[in-house]
Amino acid sequence: MNNDNWLDRLAALRESMPEADQAEPQKPETPATDEAPAQSGRLDIVFERKGRAGKSATIITGFTISDEAIDQLASELKRSLGTGGSARGGEILVQGDRRNDVLKFLNSKGLKARII
Repeated sequence: MNNDNWLDRLAALRESMPEADQAEPQKPETPATDEAPAQSGRLDIVFERKGRAGKSATIITGFTISDEAIDQLASELKRSLGTGGSARGGEILVQGDRRNDVLKFLNSKGLKARII
């Protein structure tokens, strides 16, 4: 068996690679911040029970931001409230009657909202 052959190839490969201090460090494309998304206008917080087999839900509508930003905001909101929910079709749905809690959360993020 010829062990020198693969050792020579490995040595050649190491020589062709840049030194560790010469390589540029990778930077994240978008830094993570706790800033509110660029939402314009006012959000409406609505309580619904119709069409949900008697279960209540708090709906947040009126978003002008991207679906990705809505998904991120919904994730933060659900984690903060410790409840389930979803983000679909430009709306955030939170399980249960959490209107006041949602209003406090959105205001703390610098977003304007009202309960309808």
